[in-house]
Amino acid sequence: MRRWLRERAIVVLVLLLVALVGGIAAVRPGTVTADWIANTLLFAAPLGLMAGGETLLLLTGGIDLSVASIATGAAYLLAANAAHGEMAALALGLGLGLLVGLLNGIGVAVFQVQPLVMTLGTGLMTEGVLVVYSQKIIANQPHVPQFVVALGSGRVFGVVPIDLFLWLPVAALLMLGLSRSGFGRLLYAVGDNPLACRMAGVRVWRVLVGAYAGCGLLAAVAGIVLVGTTNAADLSLANVYLLPAIAAAIIGGTSIFGGRGGYAGTIVGALILTVLDSLLTLLDAPEPVKQILYGAIILLLAAAYTRLTD
Repeated sequence: MRRWLRERAIVVLVLLLVALVGGIAAVRPGTVTADWIANTLLFAAPLGLMAGGETLLLLTGGIDLSVASIATGAAYLLAANAAHGEMAALALGLGLGLLVGLLNGIGVAVFQVQPLVMTLGTGLMTEGVLVVYSQKIIANQPHVPQFVVALGSGRVFGVVPIDLFLWLPVAALLMLGLSRSGFGRLLYAVGDNPLACRMAGVRVWRVLVGAYAGCGLLAAVAGIVLVGTTNAADLSLANVYLLPAIAAAIIGGTSIFGGRGGYAGTIVGALILTVLDSLLTLLDAPEPVKQILYGAIILLLAAAYTRLTD
């Protein structure tokens, strides 16, 4: 059985997801409806997008602690500059993600800065710049463009979340890119043995810069989707998504040591965390208790999954 599960690791995650949904149905009968499923997918999309970037980096043995700051910054830039042109504001938000991602990649790959230190530093710098920027434009009320609100909270025929039409192509691109493209194979190779890659002539620094830039861009996209869901931008918008984004990738089977994992598991991991949060909310757990239970359950899920599939 363990060998069968090791070969089909995604089955374990789906079973965990089904068990959590069953727990919600048992705690509050009638809760699990088509509308509840739509809401779950709607709220899971920003987390899934941000976790996609973390998946890329974990495959290389790296990590990014600046994704929450990038997401918040992209959302705030979009909302603060929408009055000057929605497409220009959107480009600013995405450009911030790409810029910080490139800085992270250059710092890690070229200057050999430890990923934790580099991304923590750029995250703090991004937050500081946002505070200064927000004070300069305090007279202008940030305004979220209507098309972003529709993207983050709208539904087709009142059922299918519109953000799925963004998340699904991104998910397909990531999964196909990791499994079928040369760059995807290089991510696994660099994470498994960077020294062997260098000896084989691979420009490892290019691979890492590309991965960090992609992570920053995905974090910016997640922030834009998130601000569309909340319809309000503030300087702590995406802070709560940092650790869940990393946890979703790890629960999904991506190793923190690099070289193993994939985005399909990360998608299910993001859904598991979203459903888990919904379950704790239905149980009316106080916020401190909710955080303790949330963290403990994440650890148990990750440990159980690793034990079954290793």
